[in-house]
Amino acid sequence: MHRCAFALSLSLLLISTASGQKTGTPSSCTSLARLSLPDTKIDLAQQVEAGKFTPAEPPQNPAETGIYKSLPAFCRVVARIAPTSDSDIKVEVWMPVRGWNGKFRGEGNGGFAGEIYYSSIAASVAQGYASAGTDAGHTGRSTDASWALGHPEKVNDFGYRAVHEMTRKAQAIINAYYGAPAKHSYFLACSDGGREALMEAQRFPDDYDGILAGAPAYHWTALLTGAVTGAQALTLTPASYIPSSKLPAISSAVLASCDATDGVKDGFLNDPRTCHFDPSVLLCKGADSDSCLTAPQITVLNSLYAGARNAHGDQVFPGLLPGAETGPGGWSTWITGSKPGDSLMFEFGTGYFANMVYDDPHWNYKTFNVDDGLKMAVEKTAHALDATNPDLKPFSSRGGKLILYHGWNDPAISSLSTIDYYHQVESANSDPQSFVRLFMVPGMQHCLGGPGPSSFGQFGWHPGTGPDDTQDDISLALEQWVEKGVAPEQVIAAKIEANPQAAPHTTMTRPLCAWPEEAKYVGAGDTSDAANFACALPAK
Repeated sequence: MHRCAFALSLSLLLISTASGQKTGTPSSCTSLARLSLPDTKIDLAQQVEAGKFTPAEPPQNPAETGIYKSLPAFCRVVARIAPTSDSDIKVEVWMPVRGWNGKFRGEGNGGFAGEIYYSSIAASVAQGYASAGTDAGHTGRSTDASWALGHPEKVNDFGYRAVHEMTRKAQAIINAYYGAPAKHSYFLACSDGGREALMEAQRFPDDYDGILAGAPAYHWTALLTGAVTGAQALTLTPASYIPSSKLPAISSAVLASCDATDGVKDGFLNDPRTCHFDPSVLLCKGADSDSCLTAPQITVLNSLYAGARNAHGDQVFPGLLPGAETGPGGWSTWITGSKPGDSLMFEFGTGYFANMVYDDPHWNYKTFNVDDGLKMAVEKTAHALDATNPDLKPFSSRGGKLILYHGWNDPAISSLSTIDYYHQVESANSDPQSFVRLFMVPGMQHCLGGPGPSSFGQFGWHPGTGPDDTQDDISLALEQWVEKGVAPEQVIAAKIEANPQAAPHTTMTRPLCAWPEEAKYVGAGDTSDAANFACALPAK
């Protein structure tokens, strides 16, 4: 649910300015300051010369600095949109002065939003797109929900209104600048951005022609109910907490039990649902240590795998899947933290209920009751935040295309939730294969990272691809589907190792297959090479 900056920086490091198709001569950028749009105040309309943009807060990552230096000249429009008296939606629209490819790309947010992701906009402009981003109606860290306290209209802006307002105003500004509308509009985002993406498809089907929704936090109320129950389980007693130092033992036990069951021993699970790992094998036989789990810790681990349940034992939100517990984007970041109450899901869950549901900044999560909490969360915020409607007929009938993707080992948002939504879409629409695809990513954690190949153009750029390379870039595959009618059935993912002393390099490739197919090893050749795998239906 947070912005995955380190993967984006890796992509930005390898970006080069793309040449787009020639368009008409743009109007004066500064003249856009006089453009009149409903509920909108344009604060700045200024041409930025090539390589001269500097964000207000200097980037901490050298790769991000590099993308700003490689930017072509562009027209920058800064605006504030106020559809209600308590709204203050900041939006930026960037448009290449030369080489516009005729397309618009909207950028999404992560977590509770609160900032405009300049690096994402810059990455798109460097490839020839006009692009726009928004802070979703408030300013703050992506883990901070204090802005929502007593501001229901700001919750509405964050939930569904800000991205729609950004989109419509950006499209109008692009039309005014180039003297022609964008030929196609796309939205790419992950996590809360994936929820924003589905909100666009469900509520505003005319906004975008193609939508790429990764690891969507679409069932917000249930997801964060699960986050609080997980926090309760981990902190029920001091003995319940599973320290991050024990995660390598859990991961090793999972792999020892299940890694080879798909025919390839590669350090991750092709489909974790087939792994019937029993945590009791880790029970300490003697003194407690990092190589084993105590009985209370085994109980907690089983509950994390099982997911949140109500008083009747019914599933509220799916649990975590075994595998990929370790690593910088694994459980230590999202679930266990460096100490009790120090994880990202703890922050998101408690911040949501304190500030959006109970309106009490001093609310104590240990008093939380699943049934009562979820009921109140739905009554108070489901309309604004849940993007659960599977009826996408208005979107599909106008030719819209939707691609969903999710890492099998996402520790923030269970990948089973996206599979559930995909099946709901299948049931609710007469011809779902004409407009929707789902790609599950083995070994990938939240939006990126993990032991498996997790770079496949999901952020709008895949290292090493050209402007027409749809095989390795899911965003280009989406465009080909929209513009040429060719539906993607396979995308090649790469595992890219970063090295401070040398250029990043690819260590593994693997095909990602359109659901329900999965990559199967053909039985010969290097298992690090995608050429030795084929998409096929899983064995029954």
